[in-house]
Amino acid sequence: MLKIVNAPDNVLSEIAKPVLKIDKNILAIIEEMKETLNATHNPEGVGLAAPQIGKSLQIFIIKPTQKSKIQVFINPKIQAQNQAEQNTEPHRNDQRESVRKSAEIKSASKKLEGCLSLPSIWGEVKRSQKVSVFYLDEKGKKHERLFTGFTATILQHEYDHLQGTLFPKRVLEQKGKLYKSIKNKKGEDEFEEMEI
Repeated sequence: MLKIVNAPDNVLSEIAKPVLKIDKNILAIIEEMKETLNATHNPEGVGLAAPQIGKSLQIFIIKPTQKSKIQVFINPKIQAQNQAEQNTEPHRNDQRESVRKSAEIKSASKKLEGCLSLPSIWGEVKRSQKVSVFYLDEKGKKHERLFTGFTATILQHEYDHLQGTLFPKRVLEQKGKLYKSIKNKKGEDEFEEMEI
């Protein structure tokens, strides 16, 4: 298992380099990424990009649910299918159901995102609910697939990592709010709004 790189490490703000050849080294990195993602707890991760383990490569993996098989995306390109359409339902994109919303978050119409590279920081981010993704899998096979809902959100978050963008930048662009999670006396997470 590899250590997850935290902001403000420079690798997180660089545009990741394309993978030129899927060789033993790349496959070893992907296996280490899988082990690292599977080992995340409190919160459990749903995605991990290569820059988050210190590798400036166009690779990310996702695991939307505990029972999901990890999917690998190499040199991905994403195209939003519904830029104008926004999800107005309150939703916790909180890296699993283990994190509770505070009362002030419950009325939010944007999804709440967190990041393994920004522990305890959360933000309201609007994302497209449908995305087409062009990518290679770990066997080098080309794919073009449409993803929706929570999976589409994860894909956009991870793709941003490959572009050197962390989710707080999206929050600022959208004039949203950032929150810090704090454990209460019962050991549950509560959210406190941060000044931007």
